[in-house]
Amino acid sequence: MEIALVTGANKGIGFETVKQLAELGHYVYLGCRDITLGTLAVKNLHNLGLTNTELVLIDVTNLETIVLARKTIETKFKRLDILVNNAGISGKNPQPAATFSVDEIRRIFDTNFFGTIQVTQEFIPILQKSEEGRIVNVTSGLSSLTMHNDPTWKYYAFKSGGYSVSKTALNAYTVMLAFDLKDTNIKVNVVDPGYTATDFNNYRGQKNPEHSAKIIVKYATIKDSQTGKLFDEDGNEMPW
Repeated sequence: MEIALVTGANKGIGFETVKQLAELGHYVYLGCRDITLGTLAVKNLHNLGLTNTELVLIDVTNLETIVLARKTIETKFKRLDILVNNAGISGKNPQPAATFSVDEIRRIFDTNFFGTIQVTQEFIPILQKSEEGRIVNVTSGLSSLTMHNDPTWKYYAFKSGGYSVSKTALNAYTVMLAFDLKDTNIKVNVVDPGYTATDFNNYRGQKNPEHSAKIIVKYATIKDSQTGKLFDEDGNEMPW
């Protein structure tokens, strides 16, 4: 049995990722910043028979909660095998690069970029205790600079000076982290689950969370030599 942590896990893609990992037999921690919503999410999973799930309080912008979450998992299992950095925010819209509020950009980066780094750095020591640790950073197709410069791309007009840029930065961090960990037992990749219908985008997405979580679960559980890659919802390598 492998031990997993998914952040931002009480709803949407995060919840479905927990569900699918638990169905595979892993013991999964739902990382949630809202105890009430997290408790309800765990109850729903237990009602499905997935009692190999547990709530852990974690706000990726609050280092104290991250440390306590790490101590909770380490005390019970001594290690972590899978870390899925799913927690994220979209920010206020629209986000024109020339005029978008710098304070709002900072707020978005605090969760999507710095929050992910805080969680990752805190959990690396117990990921190193796994026989084969995996980190999956959840990104967006809107993070690809190559695609943003292609006028034929279907999302070419969807530019955001905060959210997209934060995910581009996350992609870059993933590359640097993969290099830093290349001689360890930890593999790290970044995955775009696709345009998914959740409250994140007022349910405008074209995919459902069940479909979108599958690619996250694939790279959270795959055991091979790939690291430092960006994959789309179909498992194809994407341009940075």
